[in-house]
Amino acid sequence: MLFNLPNQLTWARIVLIPLFVGVFYAPLDWLSASEQNLAATVIFVAAAITDWFDGWLARKLGQTSAFGAFLDPVADKLMVAAALLILVQLGRADAIIAFVIVGREITISALREWMAKIGAAKSVAVSFIGKLKTAAQMTAIPMLLYHDALGPLDPQALGTWLIYAAAILTLWSMAYYLRKAWPAILARAND
Repeated sequence: MLFNLPNQLTWARIVLIPLFVGVFYAPLDWLSASEQNLAATVIFVAAAITDWFDGWLARKLGQTSAFGAFLDPVADKLMVAAALLILVQLGRADAIIAFVIVGREITISALREWMAKIGAAKSVAVSFIGKLKTAAQMTAIPMLLYHDALGPLDPQALGTWLIYAAAILTLWSMAYYLRKAWPAILARAND
């Protein structure tokens, strides 16, 4: 099931990453700054939609696979990390926020891998707080990417507020997962 439809959508998300980053390196005579913002926002939102859609399709078509379960979160984390690095470079997000979000993703991914190895993966299954963190993050990033005013709406201000909320939820969800895993960590501390 390496190349079923859900996995192809996940691969497409990975392929979009260099295009997404490249938008900001295109000469300004190809794309103006506003066009770069719009193009990057559209690419990021398209990737976010395929993230939801590939999971839905995998369940609907009965095409879930261990490879898809591995690849999907990798694609998500790569896209979010790329977006955060671009936002830091553009001065639209603080480096500490990017570090908190990316650092949490690495930590929890490693924790989940280890918990799966010891047969305790269910204790670090996705929680409501993790979903809330993702929602705040996936709303903030497009606003920060778009950057330009939308009538009376200031996406930069709202995106900044949401990315800080996402960082707080990121720390909260990391603490939640670590607390859930703590008994297994203590039990295996000497292994």
